[in-house]
Amino acid sequence: MSDVKEGDALIFACCGAADVGELADLAARKVHKEGAGKFFCLTGIGAGIDTFIGKTKAAPKVVAIDGCPVDCTKKLLEKYGINRFEFIRVTDIGFEKGRSPVTQQSTEKIAATIRTVLSKE
Repeated sequence: MSDVKEGDALIFACCGAADVGELADLAARKVHKEGAGKFFCLTGIGAGIDTFIGKTKAAPKVVAIDGCPVDCTKKLLEKYGINRFEFIRVTDIGFEKGRSPVTQQSTEKIAATIRTVLSKE
């Protein structure tokens, strides 16, 4: 959390057990490593840690990525009053839960979607 600066866009991703959760996680990490946004700790939000919640509410842009329609990431952010975020669901961009091999090509397709959302004003 120490590397998060004021003005950073924050990225939260599903890290679920399904292939689409793994893809969401890998794509978020890829975009973070590229410097386009900061991958932030969803578990810190779930634990109710005020610092995590406060930094997230103060961020100029938040992107929530869920693997499937269960929408765990979205629901967890909303549970803690974080309602201002862009939302991506991996199954809405052409992937099917349980039938989406984790490949560099698939990860890149999701990363491209994240980059597009981050670049929107």
